[in-house]
Amino acid sequence: MNIDQVAKICHEANRAYCATIGDNSQVSWDEAPDWQKISAKRGVEFHLATLNQGSEPTAAASHESWLREKTADGWKYGPVKDAEKKEHPCFVPYNELPAEQRMKDYLFVAIVAAFYEQSVKTKVRR
Repeated sequence: MNIDQVAKICHEANRAYCATIGDNSQVSWDEAPDWQKISAKRGVEFHLATLNQGSEPTAAASHESWLREKTADGWKYGPVKDAEKKEHPCFVPYNELPAEQRMKDYLFVAIVAAFYEQSVKTKVRR
């Protein structure tokens, strides 16, 4: 499985979803800064590791993984996403996220799981 490809699809799905809720701040994968691409790739790696261990990643676990990564990179809570200040409004526990923000985690989980399932089926057929 190509982690870059899956990360790009997760990013673009997130961007499309954000646009539907009025958040047009997301740039395309090709325009995204390296830190954002690395974050998406780490998310894919987290989900794949969980799936490889025989567990199903949850949306809450996805968010908590993102929080740990952001904490390690020096991010903190801020009312508006600001990469220069390393502040993000979703820098809260999963259960404190608004439903529309939780949806992003559900989408990420579903996309990685779909690619994982397809790669497992492909390996079995060989």
